[in-house]
Amino acid sequence: MAHTTQSAFEQAQSLLLEPYGLNEGHLAKALAEIFTHKADYADLYFQFTRSESWGLEEGIVKTGSFNISQGVGVRAVSGDKTAFAYSDDISSKALMKAASTVKTIARQGAGKAKVAKTVAEPHRLYVPIDPTGSVDTTEKVALLERVEQLARAKDPAIVQVMAGLSSEYDVVLIAGSDGRLQADVRPLVRLSLTVIAERNGRREMGHSGGGGRYGLNYFTEALLQEYVQKAVSEALTNLEAKAAPAGEMTVVLGSGWPGILLHEAVGHGLEGDFNRKGSSVFSGRIGERVASKGVTVIDDGTIPDRRGSLNIDDEGNPTQRTVLIEDGILRGYMQDSMNARLMKTAITGNGRRESYAHLPMPRMTNTFMLNGDKAPEEIIRSVKKGIYATSFSGGQVDITSGKFVFSASEAYMIENGKISYPIKGATLIGNGPDAMNKVSMIGNDLALDSGIGTCGKEGQGVPVGVGMPTIRLDGLTVGGTQ
Repeated sequence: MAHTTQSAFEQAQSLLLEPYGLNEGHLAKALAEIFTHKADYADLYFQFTRSESWGLEEGIVKTGSFNISQGVGVRAVSGDKTAFAYSDDISSKALMKAASTVKTIARQGAGKAKVAKTVAEPHRLYVPIDPTGSVDTTEKVALLERVEQLARAKDPAIVQVMAGLSSEYDVVLIAGSDGRLQADVRPLVRLSLTVIAERNGRREMGHSGGGGRYGLNYFTEALLQEYVQKAVSEALTNLEAKAAPAGEMTVVLGSGWPGILLHEAVGHGLEGDFNRKGSSVFSGRIGERVASKGVTVIDDGTIPDRRGSLNIDDEGNPTQRTVLIEDGILRGYMQDSMNARLMKTAITGNGRRESYAHLPMPRMTNTFMLNGDKAPEEIIRSVKKGIYATSFSGGQVDITSGKFVFSASEAYMIENGKISYPIKGATLIGNGPDAMNKVSMIGNDLALDSGIGTCGKEGQGVPVGVGMPTIRLDGLTVGGTQ
C-alpha cells in the first residue's frame, strides 16, 4: 500500500521515472525534440495502473483478477491536427522515438518548449492511497460473502446473488510544453450487486452498488445494508410490476441516478468538440434558452472523493465547477485544451482519456441539475396520471439530433396524485433540448448517484458522476409493453 505521507508527485516519480533512470531533464529533452518543428502544444502522459477485481456467484467467490499496466503517451498538437504515439516501454529511447514520430505533424522550423517545472497541486480532493492494498484478501472475500448473506436473509424470494468488488490505483504524471509538470494519484473503488428474485415462476432482477475515490474500508456494514436493501427492494417490486402503458404522458424522474438521462440527453451535447465541429444540437447557441426556467446544469470535477472527480484533468489542468445551463439559458461548454484554444474560450478542466494509449477529449466529470423549490411529494401530488421513474438500466443518444431512448429498471404509475403500482418495460423517448423545455417542476432533494457511472465516448470509458433532484416533465413519450 502506498504511504499517504508521500505526495502524488513523489509516488509518480518513484513509479514512473526513477525505475527507468528518467528525470525531468529527459522529459524536457523529449519535448524539445518535438519542438524542433513548430507545434502549438505537446505533452507527455505517463501512467501506472494497478487494479484488481473479485466476483461472487452462487455463494462462492469464483473470479479474481489482478492487473498492472504502465506506459507513456506522447502528443503534439498543431492547429486542429493531433499526432499521437504511445509505448508500454518507459525508457529514454522509447520516449525519444515517440517524440520524433509525433513531431512530423508540426510545421517545419524551430519552435520552443519550456523546461518542465513542478506545478503546485490545484486540489486535494482525495487521499493518494493504493486501495488495492487497503484491506487484505481475506477481508475482500468476507465482504462479498457478507453482501450475499444479507441479501438472502432479506426475503426467501431471493434465489441468486451476484456481487463484484473492484479497486484501482492509478498514478499519472503529465509534462507539458508550456512548462507544467504535474502528477495525480487516483484511488477508485466500486462494489456492484445484482439479485434475482423468483415467485410463482416469475423472475426479476434488482441492482445497486456504489463507490468513489476511497480505500476499500469505505464499504461499512451500514453501507452494505443500504446497497442490499435497494437491490432486493427493486427485484421484489419488479415481481409485482404490471406492463407499462405507452403514449405521451407526464413523467416524474426521481432524484440521484436518474440524472443519467441528463448526462446522456444534454451533457454529451455540451462537450466542446461536438460544438466546435457544429455537430451538436447545442452548437452556436450560447446565450439562448435551451431549457425551462429554473433548470441549471453544472459539471463539477471538484467534489471531494466522488467517482467523477479529479484533482487535475488528463492534460494537467485543474478541474472546476462549470455552469453549463443557468436558469434555462446556455452559458458554456466543457472544454479540453485544444478545443478551448480553437474556440477562443477558457479551458474548463474537462480533458479526459481512458489511458496513456488514448488521446484526451472533452468529457464530463460529475454532471447534475441544481435544486428547485418543490417538495418531491408535491410534485407527485400534482400528477393526475403519469409515470414515476426512479432507476434506469441503460440508454443511448444521438448527439446531432439530441434524440434519446432510456429504459427504466424501476418505475411506477401515478394516478390522482398517488403512486399506485409498479410497472415494467417502460422506455422514455425524446429529444434532449425538447425534454429540458418540458421541465415544469423541480424538487428540492438534489442527490448524486452512489458512485457507479462509467461514460463511453468514441470507444473510451471514464468514471463519472450524475445527479438531479426530483423533476416533472410534461408530455414525454413513453414506449411501453401494453
